Amino acid sequence: MSATILVIEDDPAMSAGLKDNLEIEGYRVLTAGTARQGREAVLTGKPDLILMDLMLPDGDGVSLCRSLRAQGMRQPIIMLTARGAEMDKVLGFEVGADDYLVKPFGLRELLARIHARLRRDGVAPGELETLTVGVAAVDFRRHQLVRDGMPLEVSAKELELLRYLVMHRGEVVSREDLLTEVWGHQREIATRTVDNFIVRLRKKIEADPAEPHYLVTVHGSGYKLIEQ
Repeated sequence: MSATILVIEDDPAMSAGLKDNLEIEGYRVLTAGTARQGREAVLTGKPDLILMDLMLPDGDGVSLCRSLRAQGMRQPIIMLTARGAEMDKVLGFEVGADDYLVKPFGLRELLARIHARLRRDGVAPGELETLTVGVAAVDFRRHQLVRDGMPLEVSAKELELLRYLVMHRGEVVSREDLLTEVWGHQREIATRTVDNFIVRLRKKIEADPAEPHYLVTVHGSGYKLIEQ
């Protein structure tokens, strides 16, 4: 079972970057852009750990942290902030933060802090290391797709597309969704490009690409990666 991490961050680029990298590590990720949304996500999403920006558009992380602790929330909280003053750190710890990272911070350092906090609380990170996808196995950390024990040639964009499909396994995803989430809705990219990449992936993960059983077309809607 993947650990759930809630990212409370009002910078869309920072939030999206954290979400992508944490999902690659195997975590389930929830996001919120305000203190109000963060409080609601804590109640509905029941996260195992919270990454919280100190400065939020409708309040601040210190007040939110104090409020959550007063309500009995005991999951670890890591504060993220552009401010590095010692007083800010002291205040964060006094209201119940477990750790503190000053922006800009390194991804490996953040992941190490998260792993340490979750281990301390007895929560194991999710496993996205070796997943079975059709007749192949994918290792997103090593950027590797293996079939019959042999690594396949696979592009970064193919793996990005496959990762999105894996994260939404069992769901129908439209070509437009894939264009937006995988290609960033670049104007020069047409929906036909999505179809071409789907064909490439089928050649790698299907026993018979002409008769797909795992990455199927849902006519009029898009594609679906079947649960295994």
